[in-house]
Amino acid sequence: MTMSDQTTELLEVVAQILLRCWIFGFVLLLIWGGFFVLTPNVIYDLHGTMFGLSPHELNVIHYCGMALVKLIVICFFFFPWVSIRLVLKKRK
Repeated sequence: MTMSDQTTELLEVVAQILLRCWIFGFVLLLIWGGFFVLTPNVIYDLHGTMFGLSPHELNVIHYCGMALVKLIVICFFFFPWVSIRLVLKKRK
């Protein structure tokens, strides 16, 4: 069973897209974490007072949100990228 050149090329393009999405996802997480660590008072003043949240509740929401985004980025972008790369490596 051999893959055609078009299939190989398509898989390589999809792998490149998934890799870029994975990188952008982690850049988003780094920016979010950076703002959260460097400016916690600004974030609390903006969101905490708007929704009537305590600092602890706001921290829990942000940490859970970052964990969810990290899980989604890994599951939907990194694992498929690794799978495609392994298939392409095995076929060559």
